[in-house]
Amino acid sequence: MKTNEMVNSFIYDSDFEWEMVDTGVRRKIMAYDEHVMMVKVDFETGAIGKLHHHYHSQVSHVHSGSFEVEVAGAKKVLNAGDVFIIPTNVIHGVVCLEAGMLLDVFSPMREDFIK
Repeated sequence: MKTNEMVNSFIYDSDFEWEMVDTGVRRKIMAYDEHVMMVKVDFETGAIGKLHHHYHSQVSHVHSGSFEVEVAGAKKVLNAGDVFIIPTNVIHGVVCLEAGMLLDVFSPMREDFIK
């Protein structure tokens, strides 16, 4: 799929495979077009989403579990139902305290996630 292609309007979770991205961390790209992307990220307890930054804006919803979230040096523990937002180029990362899943939304879409 090219970055400027639209995905179907209706998406079934079972149509997509998980991709291992690090120890205890896997992701599933659910939908995207050139402007926005939604990704599920599944974490085992103790898994780390390493500190990093990117030019994309990001909003993350804690779908399940518990995470220590770091954004721009500030750390907070967030649980299911909580949300965090990351402006462009701000350093951020997570440590999974209780196995769970984040739903990440990026704008524009993450070209680096598409192979």
